Amino acid sequence: MAKKPKVASNTIALNKRARHEYFIEQEIEAGLELQGWEVKSLRAGKANIGDSYVMFRNGEAFLFGGTITPLNMASTHIVCDPTRTRKLLLNKKELDSLYGKVNRDGFTVVALSLYWKNAWAKVKIGVAKGKKLHDKREDIKDREWKVAKERIMKNANRG
Repeated sequence: MAKKPKVASNTIALNKRARHEYFIEQEIEAGLELQGWEVKSLRAGKANIGDSYVMFRNGEAFLFGGTITPLNMASTHIVCDPTRTRKLLLNKKELDSLYGKVNRDGFTVVALSLYWKNAWAKVKIGVAKGKKLHDKREDIKDREWKVAKERIMKNANRG
């Protein structure tokens, strides 16, 4: 009997820490301007966006801090920089909205996830506001209460 083919996940990398450190106000999907070796590395799942954030320069948005580790078989005539800044592909309205929120309202823009959409690599960015320590504690308390409530309900349904 042949093995069932694995269903490939569209997600390449997640920034789990972002939701812990920030309140995410808005999420936007953006394209990434990539080189060939980067696409191959993404297909192999060699990406990390844990410390990445978005900066604005000359009316354009760039992803800083994202790491794409080059494959060993990468071409020898290309110099691979794993932490290079990558341009985000957004339309003018989205750029203006993000720029205004960051400069006026004190928000920051962080990368939430990196994923495939059809054949294109996309990054989901979030307009975020930093959490204070007591906010993080409240989130942990809420999460633990949810788990305890599920456990209580599960045991109540058995009897």
